Amino acid sequence: MSRFHFHPTSLAGLFRVEPTPLKDSRGIFERLFCKNEFRQIGFDREIVHINRSWTRRRGTVRGMHFQNPPMEEVKIVFCLKGGVFDVAVDIRRSSPTYLNWHSELLYADQGNMLVIPEGFAHGFQTLEPDSTVMYFITQYHSREDQRGFRFDDPLVGIRWPLAVAEISEKDRQWPSVEELC
Repeated sequence: MSRFHFHPTSLAGLFRVEPTPLKDSRGIFERLFCKNEFRQIGFDREIVHINRSWTRRRGTVRGMHFQNPPMEEVKIVFCLKGGVFDVAVDIRRSSPTYLNWHSELLYADQGNMLVIPEGFAHGFQTLEPDSTVMYFITQYHSREDQRGFRFDDPLVGIRWPLAVAEISEKDRQWPSVEELC
């Protein structure tokens, strides 16, 4: 029996994942990753690091981030505390869904995840104060290959659910998608 339900999205390679926790009177036990089971969706990469972000304010935006080839990364993203509006944007120029975006509501109490493949930018907005997000990542961070574009780029048109309460200066100053091309 699989401990995960994999749901493809409208963007090729991007999956929503629902773990199946084991429940009893004590609470739950939940597997967050299993390489053998994730092979069902073509995931055969090694996880090389795990990151956690904690965000204090509701409405804070982090993103839109990616790494240039050959340092592209796959991310498995889930919320450990609170909730986030998680966004992935297809930035594969040869893709029929180039610059299309997909969002998922990730809440700690639901345990759902998003598998974001190479060739996608990623960001999120906190829906609750004190939200914590964890990322399993398949590529080492490369400062030289780190890129991003503006969270409010009109060419992409992400509809953030809340007014932006806070964003880092670095994220605010990313170029537009047009400037990256």
